[in-house]
Amino acid sequence: MAEKDKPWLFRTYAGHSTAEKSNALYRTNLAKGQTGLSVAFDLPTQTGYDSDHVLARGEVGKVGVPICHLGDMRMLFDQIPLEQMNTSMTINATAPWLLSLYIAVAEEQGADISRLQGTVQNDIIKEYLSRGTYICPPKPSLRMITDVAAYTAKHLPKWNPMNVCSYHLQEAGATPEQELAYALATGIAVLDDLKTKVAPQDFPAMVGRISFFVNAGIRFVTEMCKMRAFTELWDEICRERYGIEDEKYRRFRYGVQVNSLGLTEQQPENNVYRILLEMLAVVLSRNARARAVQLPAWNEALGLPRPWDQQWSLRMQQIVAYETDLLEYGDLFDGNPVIAAKVDELKAGARAELATLDEMGGAIAAIEYMKSRLVESNAERLNRIEANETVVVGVNRWQQGEPSPLTAGDGGIMVVDPAVEQEQIARLKAWREARDEGAVEAALAALRDAAQRGQNVMPPSIAAAKAGATTGEWAAVMRQVHGEYRAPTGVSASPSNRTEGLEPIREAVDAVSRRLGRRLKFVVGKPGLDGHSNGAEQIAFRARDCGMDITYEGIRLTPEQIVTRAAQDRAHVVGLSILSGSHLPLIEELMERMRAAGLAHVPVVVGGIIPEDDAAKLLEMGVARVYTPKDFELNRIMMDIVALVEPAEAAA
Repeated sequence: MAEKDKPWLFRTYAGHSTAEKSNALYRTNLAKGQTGLSVAFDLPTQTGYDSDHVLARGEVGKVGVPICHLGDMRMLFDQIPLEQMNTSMTINATAPWLLSLYIAVAEEQGADISRLQGTVQNDIIKEYLSRGTYICPPKPSLRMITDVAAYTAKHLPKWNPMNVCSYHLQEAGATPEQELAYALATGIAVLDDLKTKVAPQDFPAMVGRISFFVNAGIRFVTEMCKMRAFTELWDEICRERYGIEDEKYRRFRYGVQVNSLGLTEQQPENNVYRILLEMLAVVLSRNARARAVQLPAWNEALGLPRPWDQQWSLRMQQIVAYETDLLEYGDLFDGNPVIAAKVDELKAGARAELATLDEMGGAIAAIEYMKSRLVESNAERLNRIEANETVVVGVNRWQQGEPSPLTAGDGGIMVVDPAVEQEQIARLKAWREARDEGAVEAALAALRDAAQRGQNVMPPSIAAAKAGATTGEWAAVMRQVHGEYRAPTGVSASPSNRTEGLEPIREAVDAVSRRLGRRLKFVVGKPGLDGHSNGAEQIAFRARDCGMDITYEGIRLTPEQIVTRAAQDRAHVVGLSILSGSHLPLIEELMERMRAAGLAHVPVVVGGIIPEDDAAKLLEMGVARVYTPKDFELNRIMMDIVALVEPAEAAA
């Protein structure tokens, strides 16, 4: 019998509610056969706010675990020996800080930190383009990425200091060629900066520590070819641009989470098959096989997965790795002319896009260009679904089906206890009261000094972690030194050239606008810390093309700011997008502020991953319409907006 390859790392992206509950989940998953950890942090942690900050309201513990200080991190990994663990932390803007907390806990456990294995995502460029958890401007953020890399090169040689993350690029609508080009351009930007921070003899090994985190969609043959293209292009870049001679340092090392964008609210049981097919794209080809795989759960378009749902995804990996004979064979596709032709096609497209980025000065200089291209690509993707050119089973074809027993009872999702937020805030308050304030102030002053001088922020960050500083305090120093950044929205004021299917809506908008005496004004807002901006961008993009006067200022706004903008712009309709699960408290506050501002007559529409019970509560609050992922027909939403302004017009 042929000797089998070792399987990839099995991970589940997990974290919720509190450090204590997340720790219990991790230990349970490890007992079920998971071989690595993948930590999901909540949005306040990702964006550098403590749990009691005004912007954290409703967000604490929702999409991940809240980590405010060393005590939280200590609890998160209680009874988990970090020296023996391979831990991936999906953290970007606050990556130096979370890694500092991790190192501090490992040292408390008695670990030899030079033996720590794992990854911090630490890719801030894709945050500007798609995910939205950035804090500082691009250049100082890039320096912090390479600070982490330079520090780990010396002290944590087995640690991956960065996952160049193309995952969210695809979630934002990237074509395979764009995903290849934008991710590789990010890797180039990081290595160009890192080259100035490490000794020449150490640089090749540092190149070998850069890893990638990619996406795999439902077109699994194309996606598998994309992985092979990634492998060949990265080898080429490392060899030709950086002169890396050792083949092992040129290896394209990547982990993957398969596509969440394509998971559907309608007939959600179908998502199980989608996830399995997407996994095949990253495990079938031995020469481009993922080093670590984490699969979403079937119900992520509905809400937060339960432990059983995550177990189902883990078992999927285990069956492929251990029950099939996949790992007994070499690469199944070497020499296949069809595969080779597709790989060459993808490489050519990626090279052309890379050349465009190079002409602009690289990834940092091209952020606005890349963002606008992603918004356009996503609009084209949605257009194809609306026009039935892209078939999505259960969505635009074969919508009739039997009720799913999987969503019976609790609705098929886990709901975070609202009391979690106040409990976390109470623990944070107790932590602050018990610490040595003088030691904290001194540590933060040293951190500020290092940041101002352009020194590596890792050593003072570790010292601040041990002194008892908090996530919000660390990030406040970075904001003070480097300033705060607002990324481009990708939605320009100028309409696109698209006209197909929009004429009736444009006529309706024009008619309403004439009767209003001015152009129909639609204010689109993203309250809270949720950075998933795709939905808001596409609504604003389509509304603009339909002739509405739009205001869309991007992510991370308070309800107060949105209401102020609605009043200043004399909005006819306000549209809100929230995908983090914080819709109830944020919308409740916004509706109260709308009434207080004399704007109770202005219709408010809300979109997001919103369970039916919550949708009913939003309607009771006075929300005019609630949209969820099943409402994919944007033109219908546009007509709804017209109808809300003047119902008779839509009925005409």
